[in-house]
Amino acid sequence: MLIKISAESFDPWSEVRDYQDESGQMAGKFGATSLFVGTMRDFNEGDDVAGMILEHYPGMTERALEKIVREAVERWPVIDTLVVHRVGEIGPGEPIVLVAVWTSHRGDAFDASRYIMEALKSKAPFWKKEVLKGRGERWVAHNTDGYLKTE
Repeated sequence: MLIKISAESFDPWSEVRDYQDESGQMAGKFGATSLFVGTMRDFNEGDDVAGMILEHYPGMTERALEKIVREAVERWPVIDTLVVHRVGEIGPGEPIVLVAVWTSHRGDAFDASRYIMEALKSKAPFWKKEVLKGRGERWVAHNTDGYLKTE
């Protein structure tokens, strides 16, 4: 398990490749890898968004993420995990979060990855301030549930 909080932009595909390469003990042990990459949108709640400032509480955030990953490992037969999360100033199109889960079978990989991501969005201590195009800033009061509302 590796959890990284990064103030710098990152390439999620390089993070996964490098982690797998450095974790040689995984070779041949997993049959499925589930990856989720969340990127910053340039819109939210009907407004154009120019950027975001993502804050966290150092130490507390890592402990919360570790707890979430441990919960997933207790529920599914997870071989390994990698979570990378950005903080600081983020622009549209930049990766914000990477969740990678390695398991023997795809169902467990999908389910554990989804669990980690949904728990991260609702339980981890991150605070988002959006920079609106031409309209100042606002704190994001709540996260979306992960589905597009069509009504």
